[in-house]
Amino acid sequence: VFGDQHLTYRELNQSANQVAHHLRKLGVQPDALVGICRDRSLDLVVGLLGILKAGGAYVPLDPSYPQERLAFMLEDSQAPIVVTQRRLLEALPKDRARFVCLDSEWKLIARESQENPSETVSPEHLAYVIYTSGSTGKPKGVQIPHRAVVNFLNSMRSEPGLTSADTLLAVTTLSFDIAALELFLPLSVGARVVLATREEAADGAQLAAKIAETCATAMQATPATWRLLIDSRWPGNKSLRVFCGGEALSRELANRLLERCAGLWNLYGPTETTIWSAAAKIEPGNAPVVIGRPIANTQFYILDRYLQPVPVGVPGELFIGGDGLARGYLNRPELTAEKFIRHPFSDEPNARVYRTGDLARRSPDGNIELLGRMDHQVKIRGFRIELGEIEAVLLQFTKVREAVVVAREDAPGDKRLIAYLTTYTQTAVSLNELRRFLREKLPDYMVPSAFMMLEQLPLTPNGKVDRRALPTPENHRLKSDTTFVAPGAGLEQDIAAVWEEVLFIKNPGVNDNFFDLGGHSLQVVQVQNKLRERLGADLPVIKLFEYPTIRSLAGCLGEKNKEEPLAQKIQERTQRQKAAAGHKQFGARVRL
Repeated sequence: VFGDQHLTYRELNQSANQVAHHLRKLGVQPDALVGICRDRSLDLVVGLLGILKAGGAYVPLDPSYPQERLAFMLEDSQAPIVVTQRRLLEALPKDRARFVCLDSEWKLIARESQENPSETVSPEHLAYVIYTSGSTGKPKGVQIPHRAVVNFLNSMRSEPGLTSADTLLAVTTLSFDIAALELFLPLSVGARVVLATREEAADGAQLAAKIAETCATAMQATPATWRLLIDSRWPGNKSLRVFCGGEALSRELANRLLERCAGLWNLYGPTETTIWSAAAKIEPGNAPVVIGRPIANTQFYILDRYLQPVPVGVPGELFIGGDGLARGYLNRPELTAEKFIRHPFSDEPNARVYRTGDLARRSPDGNIELLGRMDHQVKIRGFRIELGEIEAVLLQFTKVREAVVVAREDAPGDKRLIAYLTTYTQTAVSLNELRRFLREKLPDYMVPSAFMMLEQLPLTPNGKVDRRALPTPENHRLKSDTTFVAPGAGLEQDIAAVWEEVLFIKNPGVNDNFFDLGGHSLQVVQVQNKLRERLGADLPVIKLFEYPTIRSLAGCLGEKNKEEPLAQKIQERTQRQKAAAGHKQFGARVRL
């Protein structure tokens, strides 16, 4: 289901078969890589199944990515065909592939047979190649075979479990590998799957309404999205099972979710071991949130630096073996050999384990507790990011001499990227120019929220960058290019105060752009909620994108509230605050 559009299983199968027959005529065969670049729609699912039925492996190409990144992915994958739609052709690099537009070419595709094509793939053929951030400055393609996907789906059917009676609400972009659970797990059990729009998935209020409207019984999302939902005053749904993963789940968030849902599962797994490799049903309490135990046909090993098992309770690096392992990295044999090593406890000549880089320990009851990373890889809003990739792109900017990027979590659940820079001969750097440069090369979630200018980077005694000695973001912050104009009294000051609280900045100007100051879509929702609390103003999220400066947003709010002027609301609120303060002072005098 997508909006008011519906497909039955028969209709979906027949349409996917027609796409498959069409792709086979274009030369798609087992292990052939086929790009897919489509907006969220029913055709997205038809295209995915069509590629798989043809025997090919799909390569997700997110329409929101910069053209340079899409061009690299097409060049690296050498995908000869891209399944897309006419509207997106301009965003795709020309002369890289043959484009198949499911909308404008459907009359031709509809002439193909609706019967299932003959089976040509084996368990070891590829199902998809998905690109993740790479430390060298370029993303790397992870090759996932059918064996791994089938093992994953079979395991997920039993734990956390899904049946034909369920409705799963899908909110994840296809470029994030966990979207495969949302699209394929329901189809494997005969359940109903509802695709949320990008706008619905990014707006807590809309998402809450969608859960209620669709009578969803299951939904998978990152902790950031679940927090967004709760912060939007979601009352919960006692029929909804919550699947949470992609980044660490805090005990505080877990307990807030448990108050609102039918059950909570914490899921863990690197892309290289196929979506999720462990699942834990979380119960209320104060105990640390664990990632649980491995899924079916998956083994976890916690080892020391000599690849020997550590005792129960002792931290070590987590290694994963079993049927979920990827084939390796596309066109990166050295990196594949480094990360997928020979199995230290198996006599089988081709047995391997994947070195996760995650620090973990095993508790006496057998559950695994994740303790953090052993390198400079982080997760922001569920997306895995190699900080080295951002640093490499920053160094391509002509005025930047040195660059270090770190992730800071100044508020629970709000992790931000901060870039520390030095320049050649103290050259002035334009913030707007730098952000524009990065957005042409990196997805939005990889663009730092703040940029700090330093005379020199702090070093350890052995000459390495001392990341712990980097100053707090309030110091040395790179200023906006916009001429500073202070907020006026009243409404502009209220909006500025909200920005300071959400963005962790001081003194924003009325003409500064929210997104140029490091704001992102989840923080937009925080602004929406805080404006509602402060002013009683219930603005749709889209308005905050349309009016990204304090001055323009104040104008929008003024227009919206002509019937009951905001000045009156602010005055009433101020009077209430003064009355409350007076009451507190009186109470203090009485106690004295």
